[in-house]
Amino acid sequence: MSKLRSDFLRVLDERGFIHQYTDIEGLDALAAKESVTAYIGFDCTAPSLHVGSLVQIMMLRWLQKTGHRPIVLMGGGTTKIGDPSGRDEMRGLLSDEDIAANMAGIQEVFSQFLRFGEGGADAVMVNNADWLDGLDYIPFLRDYGAHFTVNRMLGFESVKLRLEREHSLSFLEFNYMILQAYDFLELARRERCVLQMGGSDQWGNIVNGVELARRVDNRSLYGLTTPLITTASGAKMGKTAQGAVWLNGAQVSPYDYFQYWRNSEDTDVGRFLRLFTELPLDEIARLEALEGAELNEAKKRLAFEATGMCHGQAAAEEAQATARETFEKGGIGEGLPVLELARAELAKGLSAFELFQRAGLAESKGEARRLFRQGGARINGEPSKDEMRPVTTDDLNPEGVIKLSAGKKRHALVRVV
Repeated sequence: MSKLRSDFLRVLDERGFIHQYTDIEGLDALAAKESVTAYIGFDCTAPSLHVGSLVQIMMLRWLQKTGHRPIVLMGGGTTKIGDPSGRDEMRGLLSDEDIAANMAGIQEVFSQFLRFGEGGADAVMVNNADWLDGLDYIPFLRDYGAHFTVNRMLGFESVKLRLEREHSLSFLEFNYMILQAYDFLELARRERCVLQMGGSDQWGNIVNGVELARRVDNRSLYGLTTPLITTASGAKMGKTAQGAVWLNGAQVSPYDYFQYWRNSEDTDVGRFLRLFTELPLDEIARLEALEGAELNEAKKRLAFEATGMCHGQAAAEEAQATARETFEKGGIGEGLPVLELARAELAKGLSAFELFQRAGLAESKGEARRLFRQGGARINGEPSKDEMRPVTTDDLNPEGVIKLSAGKKRHALVRVV
């Protein structure tokens, strides 16, 4: 890419965020001259965002750090339809109550990453239900529907993939891209927003918004997407064998979040340091040049920085201390996830596989059974292949807990209350 003048785009380019864009020269010139307002939309389909959304959150963070104004758009309206992008089937429709509860959980995430307030570069959070819920269908179609052609909409990747796989695409979902385009126009009018950012699966929707604003208001708006972020092995970010890596501490503890990054593949470390931390690029270059066992120091730094950004410095320090106690010193690690059981229940005894499942070391009882049969389960450090072995209060160690281990890197404690 030619030399960029604005701090914002230069940082994104150097750290690997930029994939597709409209009129990058025009956007760069504008961002170098004045503060710009940009947004990313997040539908409320779950009670938290997961690591797969983190690259977009980091874009908003860098936008603010370089003097510009982020808008977090909550999809209170669009969630009622469901984005078909990247999906083979229609999302389940949520009630207004479910959407409101999910929105509250998602809002918690952003308080860690962005500064909200009334200042010029302070972030704002808006809800597209504020304008979408009140639309009159016939006037909306008349005023905006004429600016979209079905021919063009059928050519967008999210639609093409669904049709090529012979999976149905409902008319409800087909409207999603029109509503997202209208969101961009509304934010341009209400908030002087000039840039929409998102993942590469949103490219068609973003371009629609840019073109709609040009046709309806003769406005110049801009679009920017990130590449699809996968691990070196090809897995999607935010997904593990144990489920999604949520950004809310209620769904995934700071310790488990720390361990997710600590277990990154060797070839991912440098890229993840650039995308998911704010370490200087020369320090990242030093860390990713480490080899062999020394590369573990880079993984620990990645885990510490990423956890601190999401959960705060104190939580990162506690997770780091727990990991050190558990792995390097062979201790119990008091910061490990804890399953609390009534003494009477544990005294009667629970089968080992059930205990592992309840402690969160397996998604299901079947997975817990396989863990034992494959030799990956340990109780108080001792390997066990007996999935039916009763675990009782007799297994409490001198510290008054039972330490469960799934493989070498995942642990939990059982404590009586």
